[in-house]
Amino acid sequence: MQYTLTIEINGPREEVVQLFCNPENRKEWQPGLQSYEPVSGDTGKEGAITRLSYQMGKRHMEMVETITTRNLPDEFHGTYEAHGTLNIQKNYFTELENNRTLWTSECEFRFSSFSMKLMGLLMPGAFKKQSYRYMVLFKQFAEREIPAETSAT
Repeated sequence: MQYTLTIEINGPREEVVQLFCNPENRKEWQPGLQSYEPVSGDTGKEGAITRLSYQMGKRHMEMVETITTRNLPDEFHGTYEAHGTLNIQKNYFTELENNRTLWTSECEFRFSSFSMKLMGLLMPGAFKKQSYRYMVLFKQFAEREIPAETSAT
């Protein structure tokens, strides 16, 4: 399953990307994130592997993030592996006029377990909705963090 989402953020690309790439900020825009534990490599750098732990209601989920491309400020890609699922995430940041940034997120999900294949088949909109929710939450976080004088007018 593949899809592409975009969102405009009021703020200069350099500042938006800096906020996006700082792992300390994830708890601000990823509800349920409990921990971010480096496994190997330099945190936030290409090749780094990190274990992420989420609590979503009564459900606990762990995933392993591997940063595959860090070509800032243009792009930041990674893979996210959880039980029965591989999410390939490609993020592109485009500078727009008036100190705005376009974030384009290309998402690909590959399922290896029967239950996740079934979920992907029956509920593809749920994955897209959750991805877009995180984008909106990041936009809100970034626009609060970037000083008003540097954001769009």
